[in-house]
Amino acid sequence: LQEVNSRITNFLSDLAFDDPWSIFFMTVLSPLGYIKLSSVRMQGLLLLVFVKHAHLPFVRDIHTHYTRTGLYGYWGNKGGVTVRMSLYGHTVCFMNCHLPAHMENTEQRLDDFEKILEMQFEGENIPSTLDHDVLFWFGDLNFRIADYGIHFVRESINNKRYSLLWEKDQLNMAKKKEAFLQEFIEGPLQFKPTYKFDLYSDVYDTSEKKRKPAWTDRILWRVKNLCQHASKEGEFSEEEQTISVTLNNYISHMSYGISDHKPVTGTFGLEVLSQLYYPLVTLNPEGEWSAEHDVLINYSAVPEFPSSAWDWIGLFKVDFRHVNDYVTYAWVEDDEISSNGDSKQVYMSAAEIPDGGGEFLLCYYSNNLQSIVGISQPFQV
Repeated sequence: LQEVNSRITNFLSDLAFDDPWSIFFMTVLSPLGYIKLSSVRMQGLLLLVFVKHAHLPFVRDIHTHYTRTGLYGYWGNKGGVTVRMSLYGHTVCFMNCHLPAHMENTEQRLDDFEKILEMQFEGENIPSTLDHDVLFWFGDLNFRIADYGIHFVRESINNKRYSLLWEKDQLNMAKKKEAFLQEFIEGPLQFKPTYKFDLYSDVYDTSEKKRKPAWTDRILWRVKNLCQHASKEGEFSEEEQTISVTLNNYISHMSYGISDHKPVTGTFGLEVLSQLYYPLVTLNPEGEWSAEHDVLINYSAVPEFPSSAWDWIGLFKVDFRHVNDYVTYAWVEDDEISSNGDSKQVYMSAAEIPDGGGEFLLCYYSNNLQSIVGISQPFQV
């Protein structure tokens, strides 16, 4: 999301509590089996990552970062926010950017993007953004349509002759000459330029400034092993290709009018050859669960699992929203009642079990890895 309300009072309250957009998306997505994995915000820039339950134990090494580029790096009205992770053993990075505005600032946009690429996770023991297996880059990138006058641009749009404008799109032009951009892929711009509209309308800017329409809002991606293979001579076999990205659709949504931009969405298929076959922790409820007696949880961990005294197992409703949305929890060490080789048992007090019953899940949270590393099948209480 771009340009969410970033007045200082809103920003401070959003730091203390989930911001309204996070709450909205959690409300919509949790009944569909998604939980909020991570988020990062810098003033008006917000990046949210949701994950389906089945993938949770295979998503690890989650880190967030932000880079300010406004006011020489002191102000966060422009810049980038990033969430990176390991997914089934492959590194994936999502980067949401808001680059400088105005027709004449192409070089500034490119300089800022290079700075954001360099500064994300700098000095941390994390691969650089371009060293990730897959990097998604999106946001209000603010590139404009050069050379052509406003009347020619609007006439081309009215006649749906978008291809006439592609060659003068500043991002397309930059991709031909800037080496660090050449490996980024974008779907075809088969929709009208998404900026700038009068509010609550599909009419381009009628204000005094009469901004020339442009595709400012973009979604690109880069697959690292494709880049490496492409730089070698000869073909490569499909066996070498351990991760692939397929664009299913790339569209704008003209019906939304709360902004002078029209929102853009991309839907992708990400196919990976898994390097992880088992969760770090396997767990399940023992026997019948009810609020009438203490209940037991069985779990086992793989030998290399880095457990901690601060690990815990949470009881969650099946439509839980995020990792802190537990009904109750048990400490794996304090509440342990038996240990037999790999297999351990933990108890949960009857007083903590919901009287109303329902469908629930158990999740094992690793303090060292700062993520859920095991999840049970749904079960009834």
